Amino acid sequence: MRGIFDVRPVPAGDRHRTTMFEIFFDLVFVFALTRVITFMAQPPTALTLAQGLLLLLLLIYSWGPYLWLGNLVRADVGPARAATLLAMAAIFVAALVLPDAWRQGPGLFDAPLTLALAYLVTRAVQLVVLLWASTDDRRLRSTLRFFAVPVAAAWLPLVVGALLGGVAQTVLWTVAFLVDIGGARVASAFRPWPLGSLDHFTERFGLVLIIALGEALIAAGTGPRTMAPTGAALVAALLGLVITICLWWLYFDRLAPAARNSVMLVPDERRSDVAGDAYGLAHAPLIIGAIYVALGIEQALGQLTEEPSHPARLSWPAATALYGGAALYLLARLVFRRLTLRTVRAGQVVAAVVPLVLLPVARSLPALAELALLTLFLIGVTGYERRVDRRDPPIEPARPVRP
Repeated sequence: MRGIFDVRPVPAGDRHRTTMFEIFFDLVFVFALTRVITFMAQPPTALTLAQGLLLLLLLIYSWGPYLWLGNLVRADVGPARAATLLAMAAIFVAALVLPDAWRQGPGLFDAPLTLALAYLVTRAVQLVVLLWASTDDRRLRSTLRFFAVPVAAAWLPLVVGALLGGVAQTVLWTVAFLVDIGGARVASAFRPWPLGSLDHFTERFGLVLIIALGEALIAAGTGPRTMAPTGAALVAALLGLVITICLWWLYFDRLAPAARNSVMLVPDERRSDVAGDAYGLAHAPLIIGAIYVALGIEQALGQLTEEPSHPARLSWPAATALYGGAALYLLARLVFRRLTLRTVRAGQVVAAVVPLVLLPVARSLPALAELALLTLFLIGVTGYERRVDRRDPPIEPARPVRP
């Protein structure tokens, strides 16, 4: 029988674009991200917000290597497609048990252990497929040797933490994340991943962010609630829509295409490092910020839907998720802008931290007013960004050099 290593990978090429199969994979991945909202919403506390952050980081950074894989070889062809489908199944299983990530059950495969094993499957599949893809690429094989060590070293604390539960699980899973992601980050600094198609690379990151915004809005609008919003809750839902539109505009209207064109102008030998830093580092907090904002909107809608006659305030954790998530999104956007366009204005930095200043004020207001205040602020930020964009000259994409 011919083994997996006897089948040659199909190179993606420098003009490769995102395939429908990869978008399907990303939908399952974002479904897992939105299930973290369900975990943090029962009910939100400082601990569940921190644990949710850990889950989001583990999920996001386990997705990254699949993007690099699809950038190097066709992920929708042959063994790469079969392996990606296996990883998709593991991510789906992880999503199903995520709301009970810290609840140990009586069975052998309770939720924490099932989640840990599903994570291990996604990482193991990455290593196997990347090993296959690097058969004829000595540079990629060298990168993979550095990458595999911290990934495999993180498996032990992940499984032991799932077995112990409680505080030990939180501590050991944090250790697993630091070993896995921190080690892989150090390894990539010595042996950068080869970048094939920049269009594919930027598209995948952008698609995951826009799917996260859309799915997070759906999760915020429905959540565990069974009653349709009426009155104040309907107004809150519309405010949530406006907030999401502002978050979309702040990244996709001009920044995303300008960043792509700027990275295209970087010399080939440095493009992989610049793209990896800008998209690999800044996009994770962008997604996490959007998820936290969705959690805050969901909590506000829940109160206004279930108790319309008692305009209660959001709890401190829910309000922190709403305003802290907006601040995280704006700050991550500036990091992304700095790493790509190399320009950040002082006014943009001030605007990014304003939600944290507004948090104590918003906490004293009813839930609907808290949403309205954040909505007005984000509308103001988008107006300010429009003026900034008019002052900055557009960055034209690099033109191919004719021989």
